[in-house]
Amino acid sequence: MYLTKNELEIMDVLWQEGRALSRGEILSLSMDKSWMDSSVHILLNSMLKKGALREAGFIKCGKTCGRVYEATLSAAEYHVSTLDAMRNPPGLEELFAAYLAAEEPDDAALAAVEKRLKAEKARRKALAAQG
Repeated sequence: MYLTKNELEIMDVLWQEGRALSRGEILSLSMDKSWMDSSVHILLNSMLKKGALREAGFIKCGKTCGRVYEATLSAAEYHVSTLDAMRNPPGLEELFAAYLAAEEPDDAALAAVEKRLKAEKARRKALAAQG
């Protein structure tokens, strides 16, 4: 799935908040947006069609009701999906090396990655033993 710069700005707001938001909340929380308030409906409808968003219910807005929207995937899931769309995506080792060089994660983040890798190895070992 490809999202435009404007759509990604909306997704960033949803990812940051971690909850479903109304159109008005999206507008008020979008501080550095590059799009005009009047185009929010076009952007939201486009994102619904692409499957990036889903309707998560309704809230009362004054005398009317308004839809609330939530992201269908996390920021990490979206960014991994963009790698899948590349012709020759880098391998996991290359990606991790580039991430380490660019971000310099702290010891807690490295420990969390190590824990996740150990869990994945254990999961694969258990699957191999079953089959």
